[in-house]
Amino acid sequence: MTVRVLTGITTTGTPHLGNYVGAIRPAVAASRRADVESFLFLADYHALVKCDDPARVEESRLALAATWLAAGLDPERVVFYRQSDIPEIPELNWLLTCITPKGMMNRAHAYKAATDANAGGEPDDGINMGLFCYPVLMSADILMFNAHQVPVGKDQVQHIEMARDIAQRFNHMFGQGQALFTLPEAVTDAEMQLLPGLDGRKMSKSYDNAIPLFDGGAKALSSAIARVVTDSKLPGEPKDPDASHLVTLFDAFATPDERAAFRAELRAGLAWGEAKKRLHDVIDREIGPMRAKYEQFMARPELIEEQLLIGARKARAIAGPFLHTLREAVGLRRFRPLAAAPVAASTADGPALATFKQYREADGQFYFKLVGAGDALLLQSAAFAQGRDAGVWVGRLKKEGAAALAGAPVTLAADEATVRAALDRFLDVE
Repeated sequence: MTVRVLTGITTTGTPHLGNYVGAIRPAVAASRRADVESFLFLADYHALVKCDDPARVEESRLALAATWLAAGLDPERVVFYRQSDIPEIPELNWLLTCITPKGMMNRAHAYKAATDANAGGEPDDGINMGLFCYPVLMSADILMFNAHQVPVGKDQVQHIEMARDIAQRFNHMFGQGQALFTLPEAVTDAEMQLLPGLDGRKMSKSYDNAIPLFDGGAKALSSAIARVVTDSKLPGEPKDPDASHLVTLFDAFATPDERAAFRAELRAGLAWGEAKKRLHDVIDREIGPMRAKYEQFMARPELIEEQLLIGARKARAIAGPFLHTLREAVGLRRFRPLAAAPVAASTADGPALATFKQYREADGQFYFKLVGAGDALLLQSAAFAQGRDAGVWVGRLKKEGAAALAGAPVTLAADEATVRAALDRFLDVE
């Protein structure tokens, strides 16, 4: 069974090590598996929730796309796109918003944290509706493509649970026994979880504790690692590896043998300065070769644009038909003639159906035609060698209505709308 995996990163800044370890690296690795269908996107609509600087959003989109490609993403193997290139996503966002309880959004961690920060004042001061409804848009991202798995940090697990709840609610309300949405599963790396920043908190630009991935080159990486907070123990004094977030950073890039050796050296008194040098070396060993590729992509944005537009076409080929199904499910359907509306001539007893007539011509071939009021010709069939073949098509047109026109061996003698209405009348009568 092929598993559909979806990953997105918000475009509000240049990528840091936390983005790479938590999302980019595992997503690229998963995309190379034969049993995985990967959807990877730039979450630029989400960026607008907390960033009102257009230049920053634009720069971040380019940098993140270049990072994905430099990290080894093969656009041929995945669906790689910008969220804002898929108009079906915001429309689905609205369909989901209309069935999502407000109380669910009240319980979202991000919203609660924002209101807690306003303690003593107006609870919603500075909070926009984008932040409040963020989990619904995230649900639309996931459910649009019916992802089976969504790799996330533990702080995002609640959002996946909300996406499941919203999907179940929609299926119950509009599915008519059919599961329109797949229920997604959160996938977390139990070993790494969230990568800590310089101060031990979750690595985030909003905390100003991030270690840059490529931005600023090797020099910026060295400078950031030098600022990782450690305790005050001197060289030669035993250190507790389990109490240091520097060790957690090291673990994210080292082999199991290197991790064990590093811990042993710290317990034996390894100096923090030397430990930071070891950390730098093990990180640069992995990302150094990628840095040159990143710079090449940043210098040729048109190459990135081409790949993203190809990805958008692949994504919309899935999203468009599925959204049509969802629109039908909620009642946003095209109007069809009502059962009582006339199609052909009216009689004293009400509207009459158009009539199929089957016949054999002098050439020995069999035909059929559809006629309306006053025997006005609506459609004419091609010739059939056997009468039963003509009858099969008549039966199919009566049973399927206008949907059977595609591929039917007929020529329309009236405008298409009139013919379609006449055929669909057979469905209404049944």
